Amino acid sequence: MRPSLSRRSLVKSAPKPRILAPAIDIQVASKLWQAQPQAEQTVRAAIAAAAALSTADGEVSILLTDDKAIRALNRDWRGIDKATNVLSFPAPEATPGAPRKMLGDIVMAYETLAQECDREDRAFLHHLAHLTVHGFLHLIGYDHQNDADADAMEGLESKIMNALKMPDPYLARDLG
Repeated sequence: MRPSLSRRSLVKSAPKPRILAPAIDIQVASKLWQAQPQAEQTVRAAIAAAAALSTADGEVSILLTDDKAIRALNRDWRGIDKATNVLSFPAPEATPGAPRKMLGDIVMAYETLAQECDREDRAFLHHLAHLTVHGFLHLIGYDHQNDADADAMEGLESKIMNALKMPDPYLARDLG
């Protein structure tokens, strides 16, 4: 005897829209990053998680470098002559109808990340993931120039870090 099939089981559900993850090009420009063999995998996972919550599609270029290189970029592009943890360079808008566009570049400095981890008692790969997410959100238009924008961006960063099953980077600050 054949089991009865309900009408519901015979109707196919509509396919879910497919969100394309950005293509990710990672360049390692400093040997210091060899101390973190999971860095590239962490960066890829962070970009994928951020893209899944944002519908961003395109290509992202990541440069893992050192303080000397990021200081030069920070000086030349932002007029700030000091090293920083992460810089984001959003690409110009692509031509409408173009298939895949460049979202931009994210640059991260090893020594600054490591110093922040030591000072703030953070796991290196968690902090790397957070800064990758932060940089990616800048590429797709988020900013923190005022309190409302900062709250929105930080809330999204916390949500993405939760999706990565990593600690909320703002929780300790908010509790302290």
